[in-house]
Amino acid sequence: MADKSAIEWTEATWNPTTGCDQISPGCDNCYALALARRLKAMGNPKYQHDGDPRTSGEGFALTTHPDALQIPYRWARPRTIFVNSMSDLFHARVPDDFILKVFEVMTDTPRHTYQILTKRPRRLARIANRLPWSPNIWVGVSVETKAQAWRLDDLRRVPSAVRFVSAEPLLGDLTEINLAGIDWLIAGGESGPNHRPVDPAWVRSLRDRCLEEGVPFFFKQWGGRTPKHGGREIDGKTYSDLPEPERSRLVLSSSGAVSL
Repeated sequence: MADKSAIEWTEATWNPTTGCDQISPGCDNCYALALARRLKAMGNPKYQHDGDPRTSGEGFALTTHPDALQIPYRWARPRTIFVNSMSDLFHARVPDDFILKVFEVMTDTPRHTYQILTKRPRRLARIANRLPWSPNIWVGVSVETKAQAWRLDDLRRVPSAVRFVSAEPLLGDLTEINLAGIDWLIAGGESGPNHRPVDPAWVRSLRDRCLEEGVPFFFKQWGGRTPKHGGREIDGKTYSDLPEPERSRLVLSSSGAVSL
């Protein structure tokens, strides 16, 4: 976990699970997999189990951390928290009862806002009616190309107060995706030594769709060798829109997150 995060659209990260497996093109240059390898070498106890080398890697086996369930209780100041920046809560190897415990922590700490991002919304949709939901729980799906647009259909079946899309890394034209029932869209280019360049036309068309349909649009980065390499501006403007429920708690600027 981290009480402060460099991710522009959140304030803190909380990892009750770590590790994952690659399942779609957006996973090809996974930052979490690379970070897990370094954390294992540093002796971090959460990253000592290796995953399947075909889909995962060193220190990146799916692992649950029951001791981490207490962390949000210790944060007295309200925070916007990205849940599982180093994993996917709805991975097949996360037990149902552990997912339930994570949701119980979130509903039990309404001072915080929780952002869950998954590439596995089908499992989420299957168990959603067995989970406790509260207004401080947001759920999003990753959609890198139109081939992953089906994830939005499963997301729309979930009773989340805010449903959002992460089009990062944006790897194709998403102009035609269905944004019905979507409350927020985050877009961004890929970063790192093997980054795949984003076409500016894809970004502009997605921005325009959001503006036309009234969906708050957050552009995180153009990407490049480093996350900050290309900056965040589109045609001279920075887009840091948030869903309405959160505007009273957090203002996001080009420099990151600032609590009110």
